[in-house]
Amino acid sequence: MKCPRCVQRIHRAAETCPHCGFTIADADARFGEENVSLRRLTDTAGILRRGERETVEAAMARIGRKFPQLFVAVYSGALGEVANLRQFGFWLLNRAAFEDVPVENPNEAGILLTIDPESKAAGIVFGYLLDPYLGESDTFECLSRAHAYWLEGRYADGIVKLLLHLEGILSKRCRKAKRDPEHFQSKVMPPAIAGDLVKRIREGHRKAAAEVMKEEVER
Repeated sequence: MKCPRCVQRIHRAAETCPHCGFTIADADARFGEENVSLRRLTDTAGILRRGERETVEAAMARIGRKFPQLFVAVYSGALGEVANLRQFGFWLLNRAAFEDVPVENPNEAGILLTIDPESKAAGIVFGYLLDPYLGESDTFECLSRAHAYWLEGRYADGIVKLLLHLEGILSKRCRKAKRDPEHFQSKVMPPAIAGDLVKRIREGHRKAAAEVMKEEVER
């Protein structure tokens, strides 16, 4: 993976970037230490109308049906400095508890598209379990498919084009993985503590939600 701060390549199991010393604690200090409850499609910037939301959700669901091992999330919002977009995406994918994603699908298998319409910036980050299947050039291609639409303010059309291209890339990599499974499996050696952490975050969120519902019923 690449460090969210210095963009140098580092091992996905590294807790600290050996080049600049960046850690998740640095992202927490910038964006907050509390875990965030979101849905896979969170449009805080209001760039999508109701009908457009349904179109985007349908494209996201299509990928989910085809690749049930992973999930795609989209977040839009005003993030301030463009230079922080990569760090914000990294932080959000690590700290988010996605309400509409099964707990058995960890954030390490998530793909997050972040759009900041004010600064006209967008980026894609993905969990380390997808390292064998996606790369920086792939995410750049996906963003390029959406660029022209976003310049015209057609965010939904751009997102759908992006997701269609992403689906095509994942399909090609899956076919390669079937032909050479050992090559792909050897690249995925997840550090257990990271998966356990995200699972605890999400289970804690779901437990809290269940307790609130129970309290409301009792009242």
